[in-house]
Amino acid sequence: MKKTLLTTIMAFAGLFASAQFSVVSSINMPEEGGEWGMNNITDNMGVGYQVNDKIMVGAMKNGEEYDLFGRYYIKDMYISLQAPKEEMSDNMKVGIGYSYNVWKSLYFEPSYTMPMKEDANGEKEGKLMIGLSYKL
Repeated sequence: MKKTLLTTIMAFAGLFASAQFSVVSSINMPEEGGEWGMNNITDNMGVGYQVNDKIMVGAMKNGEEYDLFGRYYIKDMYISLQAPKEEMSDNMKVGIGYSYNVWKSLYFEPSYTMPMKEDANGEKEGKLMIGLSYKL
């Protein structure tokens, strides 16, 4: 039992020692007549774990709820998938984005996402978003 516990602890220690974590956020435009504030940046803030050079997984705040997200990188571009924890298949969003290194570990990330399923009106309206990420 001690060997199993020690092996598990060492595996997790090695995993986190070589891990690449990122703080990601997308900037929301204020509503009509609204003002810019910190909540425009922090409403969609999350943490991602870089599994390897091509894959990132994580959780992102989406208003009051948390969504799970994944990214598959192709050089500086990425394909993204984002879904809430409940009713994932009904509310899944896919997108494409670009990570532009601004300064050291700070990245500017424009992206375009759209829902997988149509809404109540039968529309699938995409959304252009501007984001920031910082790799720790």
